[in-house]
Amino acid sequence: MSCLTPREIVEKLDQYIIGQDKAKRAVAIALRNRYRRSLLDPEMQAEITPKNIIMVGPTGVGKTEIARRLSKLMDAPFVKVEATKFTEVGYVGRDVESMIRDLVEASIRMVKASRIDAVKERAAQNAEQRLIDLLLPEQKKQQYQQNPFGIFFGGNNTAPQIEAKDSETPEEAAKKKNRREQTIELLRAGKLENSIIEIEVEEQSQIGIEIAGMEGMNLNDMLSGILPKKTKKRKTTVADARKILEQEEADKLIDMDEVISTAIERAEQHGIVFLDEIDKITGKTMGSGADISREGVQRDILPIVEGSTVVTKYGPVKTDYMLFIAAGAFHVSKISDLIPELQGRFPIKVELENLTAKEFYQILTQPQNAITKQYEALLAADGVKIVFQEDALKKIAEIAQLVNETSENIGARRLHTIMENLLDDISFHAGDISPAVEVVIDEAYVEEHLKQDAQLNNLEKFIL
Repeated sequence: MSCLTPREIVEKLDQYIIGQDKAKRAVAIALRNRYRRSLLDPEMQAEITPKNIIMVGPTGVGKTEIARRLSKLMDAPFVKVEATKFTEVGYVGRDVESMIRDLVEASIRMVKASRIDAVKERAAQNAEQRLIDLLLPEQKKQQYQQNPFGIFFGGNNTAPQIEAKDSETPEEAAKKKNRREQTIELLRAGKLENSIIEIEVEEQSQIGIEIAGMEGMNLNDMLSGILPKKTKKRKTTVADARKILEQEEADKLIDMDEVISTAIERAEQHGIVFLDEIDKITGKTMGSGADISREGVQRDILPIVEGSTVVTKYGPVKTDYMLFIAAGAFHVSKISDLIPELQGRFPIKVELENLTAKEFYQILTQPQNAITKQYEALLAADGVKIVFQEDALKKIAEIAQLVNETSENIGARRLHTIMENLLDDISFHAGDISPAVEVVIDEAYVEEHLKQDAQLNNLEKFIL
């Protein structure tokens, strides 16, 4: 579990997310509380449950981005799901318990990756020996001796014959050792990477029938421990074979039972579930006719958030101490439209603010993954150097705010639309330009290429 302080967590998020200080402070405190709880004695730990968070704000202001960055920042199992994927019990669709199964799978991948990393060197050595054996197959001598059972059939020479054990002279053993050393030298020098060899790989079973009453389990899972594993021969290069063999050897060196038990405990104690688009399952968004009950979906989600036990193919998993972060635009509905019981399970409510020209300018310049840096890198691949002047970036920010105000407010995603329109000509002709050129984007260039969009949105102010 990460031991970053709330201030350090916010500083990390500031590198990618502009503004929304309240939301970042809330998640930073919630994550730090997970670490604080882990330091307490077991009796007190059992009494402290996570304080779930619900974030409210229009699309494109950073709700999902905060969740995405948290998943990379925290050394904890994390899964992001959309509430609209779930359906009420009795309807065709994903059941709400699937998000816990997804979290367990994510936790197992994390723990397994750390265990594999610990045995990486040993697995590589074992894989190298297997590669050498494949490159130098044993040459068996066809020697025969009389079948000892021939005495029971009269001891004549027509009795069945069996293969005798190979015998190897000292000269042959030395020659074999020398050939093996030469192969090792060539292999380590990378001179055999493109050589074609034949290896045996495990054949994946295609039996994926779900078993009634055992959600998360299918026929393949039930039979995997009973039926022998099927293998098939496959021709591949030494480079690809090394990856396959290293994975097989690493799997042999780790204890999957220990991985699963550790992963389940980590998911139960430190797991984080991000529920996006939760506003889409409120009663206000329910259509007419034979539509599923949004309130029914909420009631199915409720016991998961409250704390229950979910059956997975790895065993029962408790959700009592998992942290749930919900998010939604709530532009049609309100938080109060959720059923009261579900509202009560999200005691921390954070409102995210609309982005202004100031935030748009910061988004264009400050983050490590700023959109301007992305386009500079993309076009540099075709020999075009893009230089954005400050007045151009301010103009882009102003236009982004104007378009969001006069049409659909899609937050920071508006910048992607504007940048695509702005650099359309350059992106189209970049591959044909030679030699490399430098293009300066100033305010005049922005006004010229985004003139039509600006005029259209100015007219929309007067259209009823």
